[in-house]
Amino acid sequence: MFPSKKEWTNALVARHGDLLHERFSSATVAICGLGGLGSNIAVALARVGIGKLILIDFDRVELTNLHRQQYKADQIGRCKAEALAENLSEIAPYAEIHTVTEKITEANFIDLLKGVDIVCEAFDNAQSKAMLVNGVLERLPDCYLVAASGMAGMDTPNTIKTRKIMKRFYLCGDEVSDVADTIGLVSPRVMLCAAHQAHTVLRILAGEYEV
Repeated sequence: MFPSKKEWTNALVARHGDLLHERFSSATVAICGLGGLGSNIAVALARVGIGKLILIDFDRVELTNLHRQQYKADQIGRCKAEALAENLSEIAPYAEIHTVTEKITEANFIDLLKGVDIVCEAFDNAQSKAMLVNGVLERLPDCYLVAASGMAGMDTPNTIKTRKIMKRFYLCGDEVSDVADTIGLVSPRVMLCAAHQAHTVLRILAGEYEV
């Protein structure tokens, strides 16, 4: 049996305090791409009490996703957005989850991201990354963007960091490693980069900006 909404809220307030809980619970965060980065970002933000999460991905769960993404074996073949929303509803039953099972493009990103406070870029395609970064920065002037670059391979986790590129743009990762040049994506390093992105979202909402 789930705890009541009041019990849930009281537990979050006890952890974060009234001010941070209000900021977190009133925020809307969009996660664009729900693979190793995006699914882990979503779980972290749901656990901390972000009020509304918009999950955007057109892809479906595959067996090869399960070693680093927050899906279950019995969800293979399902749309990632819907499967992840189901998992998040078990983790944070009172979060508002909105799913989008279509590809985000130059033609639709403004409509999909309208009213969002922070966008998390979690794509694995360079062209899609560039499209989203340029689009948000140029056409959504009130929105923050937290993107990722470089988390592949077995290099030390200590090279993954968060860097403020400009006022509304943060970049997480080692900014060097590429899947094509390594053994690929390994769960702990991907999760670490996702944790950087999720924590950067929280710091922005808390007014704790990088210098």
